[in-house]
Amino acid sequence: MSLPPFLTSIVGWLRAGYPNGVPEQDYVPLFALLARRLSEDEVDAVADALVEDGDLPIEKTDIAVLITKVTNEMPLESDVERVGSHLAAGGWPLADPRFDA
Repeated sequence: MSLPPFLTSIVGWLRAGYPNGVPEQDYVPLFALLARRLSEDEVDAVADALVEDGDLPIEKTDIAVLITKVTNEMPLESDVERVGSHLAAGGWPLADPRFDA
């Protein structure tokens, strides 16, 4: 899958923050953080890229369920902070990534 440069950067930050793949307990807070910065289509494209490369070891159909869960059930702030620290360690710009890329 070919992503625009901005989304390619996000996938790179995610891989740097999670070099061994995203653990299951981080799926919901990760999608919650992504949804704060990206459109639904952009979140879907990033998730698809992570699934295709094995960085997110779930089925593509499960992603829609997770994204729906994020919109209906916010993760704990401690989970969001934990995932945010992983992303920051990988170079994720915690401000607006569209302008820091």
